[in-house]
Amino acid sequence: MKTNEKKLALFRCCMTSMDLKQYESSSNAVLRELGIEFIDIREFNCCGYPLRNLSFKAYLISSARNIALADRRGADILTFCNCCYGSLKYAEHVILENAETREEITNALRKEGLEFKGQSRPRHFLDVLYNDIGVEELKGRIKKTFTDLKVAVHYGCHLLRPRKIIGLYDKSPPVQFEQLVEATGAVSVPWTGKQDCCGSPLLGINDELSMDLTAKKIKNAAQAGADVLCVTCPYCQVQFDRIQNRIHTTRQLPDGVPCLLFPQLLGLSLGIGPGVLGIDENIIASNAQNFLRASNQD
Repeated sequence: MKTNEKKLALFRCCMTSMDLKQYESSSNAVLRELGIEFIDIREFNCCGYPLRNLSFKAYLISSARNIALADRRGADILTFCNCCYGSLKYAEHVILENAETREEITNALRKEGLEFKGQSRPRHFLDVLYNDIGVEELKGRIKKTFTDLKVAVHYGCHLLRPRKIIGLYDKSPPVQFEQLVEATGAVSVPWTGKQDCCGSPLLGINDELSMDLTAKKIKNAAQAGADVLCVTCPYCQVQFDRIQNRIHTTRQLPDGVPCLLFPQLLGLSLGIGPGVLGIDENIIASNAQNFLRASNQD
């Protein structure tokens, strides 16, 4: 296992805590099984993303405060949520690149005795798996291998854009997520529109257009022969699970494709029970367990 000198502070997403508890239960179980140690910083607040279009300054302060808290503990920030990751990374970039903004944020944090040093790195779970553990070592941890399970990998916007700021991948198209999925024995299938938005940002603003985008992606995944979609973004999961279910009940969508959170997919291959992973809490059943076999046959 590759070493990471800094501690990891687990940053829990507001969305998962309130509305997608299977993401927390599955990610917690996977962290335990892989032996990834982390610290909890109880003073963490929201990443600030909901404020971004209302008050950009408030968004920056929210993200900067989290980074400053991790700085104080000498830790990097570990998040499973694409949106939290993208928000923290973008705020970090803006503050480091703009001296006037940095001074403004510094003055705001000073009132709480905090300092934004920019030494704490926001890191996504995929980054930690890929760069700290590594694909080959991850393969060695697998207890049950997927056989003939075809997966349509969906990165989500916040892991892809803006590329120079996010920094999760160094080649285009990215390959990290696909390689991590294939470490479980599953097959990552190429599919049209793979890097397009799922439609979630439009939900509640223009529901019909939001569902149009979702339905198009699901059709493309089905045409590629995917058995499941796999995501790391909680908003994408809601879109491909709950909103897909809504589309099935309000429109004609002949070919559906269920969606699994990556910690659920990985957790199954690590031998973690479906109940612990919250598989049944997904609305559309994936039946991914039916594709598993023991890695080491007697």
